[in-house]
Amino acid sequence: MTFQEQLQNDLQQAMKARAEARLSVLRMMKAAIHHKEVEAMKPLDEAACFQVLGTLIKQRRDSAEQFRKGNRPELAEKEENEITVIESYLPAAPSEEEMEQAIAAAMAETGVTSLKQMGVVMKAAQAKLAGKRVDGKTLSERVRAKLS
Repeated sequence: MTFQEQLQNDLQQAMKARAEARLSVLRMMKAAIHHKEVEAMKPLDEAACFQVLGTLIKQRRDSAEQFRKGNRPELAEKEENEITVIESYLPAAPSEEEMEQAIAAAMAETGVTSLKQMGVVMKAAQAKLAGKRVDGKTLSERVRAKLS
């Protein structure tokens, strides 16, 4: 079963169960994926779908942060609940150890030792962590720390 078929099945289950909060998030996910498909003028593969979901998570985190700053904890809570639902569809994030190993392997493979060539190490490390949900900001901070 493809990711989009799974999403559709879960959407139908949420409708039958009358789970309004979950249903809302699933519809939003499906709409975002469909919008990206229309934009690309072709069906998205699983990796592209996960990329769209990653963008949705990032948007929700930013919104939750802004709601907390604006003293609106109930809206921040809603955004965080949406993040939880979206994350349940993404592959697991790499552990600390896996991330360190990927960075070390990427540095050894590329032979880069200066901060100026950080992009080369980042690209290699992301390739090593393919299939996992990698936060680019966290990876960047770790690579920067290793190179400096």
